[in-house]
Amino acid sequence: MVKEPVAADHYLTLAELLQHGPLAGVTAYGPADRTVDVRDVRIADHLDALDELQPHTAVVLTGLAASAAWTIEMALRKAWEHAAACVVVARGAGNAESAADLAERLGVPLLVVAGSALDAAVRIASAVAQPEAGRTALLATAARRITAAGPRPVRIVSALHAVLPSTDVALVAPSGEVIAGRSAALDAPAGAVGVRVEVPDPEGGPLAVLAASSRSRVAGWESTVREVLGLAVAPLTAWAARERLTSERLGLHASGLLAELVARGGAASTPQDQERGQDQGRHPAQEQEQEQEQEQEQEREPSPAEGRDPLLMQAVALGWPVRGPFVVYVVRPAEQDRGGALLASWWSRTGPGGPLVAHEGCWVAWEQQDEPSPARDPLARAGEKLRAALVHPSLLVPVAGAVAGPATDLAGLGPVLAAAVAAVRVTRPGTVVRADRTGPEQLLAAVPRDVLRGPAESLLAALLEADRDGSLLRTLAVVLDVATPSAAAARLGVHRNTVTARVERLRALGCDPEDPSLRLALHLACRVLLDDRSGGPSTS
Repeated sequence: MVKEPVAADHYLTLAELLQHGPLAGVTAYGPADRTVDVRDVRIADHLDALDELQPHTAVVLTGLAASAAWTIEMALRKAWEHAAACVVVARGAGNAESAADLAERLGVPLLVVAGSALDAAVRIASAVAQPEAGRTALLATAARRITAAGPRPVRIVSALHAVLPSTDVALVAPSGEVIAGRSAALDAPAGAVGVRVEVPDPEGGPLAVLAASSRSRVAGWESTVREVLGLAVAPLTAWAARERLTSERLGLHASGLLAELVARGGAASTPQDQERGQDQGRHPAQEQEQEQEQEQEQEREPSPAEGRDPLLMQAVALGWPVRGPFVVYVVRPAEQDRGGALLASWWSRTGPGGPLVAHEGCWVAWEQQDEPSPARDPLARAGEKLRAALVHPSLLVPVAGAVAGPATDLAGLGPVLAAAVAAVRVTRPGTVVRADRTGPEQLLAAVPRDVLRGPAESLLAALLEADRDGSLLRTLAVVLDVATPSAAAARLGVHRNTVTARVERLRALGCDPEDPSLRLALHLACRVLLDDRSGGPSTS
């Protein structure tokens, strides 16, 4: 039986014939080579007909050719000699199962079908003549399974695995973290099909990537895989939209998720890929036997081994960075009851990076750190970005800020967040402090100024009486801030000898900056009085 030839890149593959073709109740023995094309169908009712086979032919055995195990084995040998695509026989004919070992050794697939072999021949011939019908059926099956999976990443990826034979699929965060599926999808071997499909977030930005690696090298298979992956884009975007809407409607959702991540030391370690290689080496008969199990998979909750960390998936859906190193930002509004909506609007316009999340009475965010530069402090740029945001016109409430880091990963995020929160709580509105450089002016912010003003004036009474122009008070504060007289002179804009003379005068007034028992008290007293004179925190 010969059909009209079709274009070379549109031949039906054996994989498509087995997975989504017209054969009912088929059991495959042998390798069921995924790369072989099926270009023709030949009905053989006697062994002599096997001498005229053409390559890539599906040989359908009937009559005497299918009457015994030895005739089926002879057909397999003839098919091997002529590079036929496969041998097809009806179930129960000639004890076909006994030829399974020979099919494996020769590398010629033996397909045992339910019903009439002639009916199978007609169905195969129709599919070979119209191969696009098989691909359309595959896409229809994929659409049906993806729809049944709902907006659930693990189930969607599972549905993709069910309809794409010999293909590993993974949903990958922008940072490269696999959040659902098989890690093998990221490493396509030489000659294999590798496909990447972008998944946008609800605002059109990058949410994730669907990656696939297929061992099939059949022409046209790449476009088929790409089309199937494309069917999953809309439900994955819907999943992210649903997660974000939930977070907006339930204000504690994101905060609770962050608290849970911090409490357990970040996201759980990525489990070993339980599914990697499950298709590799799988007997074709086993694939058919497990088809019903794959369909039932869509109706049950996935177990932990079937997906990745659910907290990690929620974090990705919310747009949170999940791979470090991280720089942490913390902001604290002066008016807590006016913080939420106003801060969220401001941060979305001018925030340095990462989504803003309520945490420990403050608002926190973190972003993946740029490539570290040995010539620059990793927090320097972060501090500059946050300072620039604090003076933006869209910020309608006074805010104090702090930066901290780096945190190497999510597991180390908790301690860095705690340090930044502690720092911002002793920082005055309008200023930014680094958690690793909290100074007296930040500590002083935690104490009401009125409480310290009286003790400060008492401690510095002699100095204040003698200091007509304020130079002694400023000199004392700067000398306590810096390490050397030269540095103090540079900051004050005077000669080093002037600083030395002033320090001697300070000692004479009972304000020795080198006295360890007085140093902290003097430092705090200077800050209180300088803040009073300037109307705000000292910048010296």
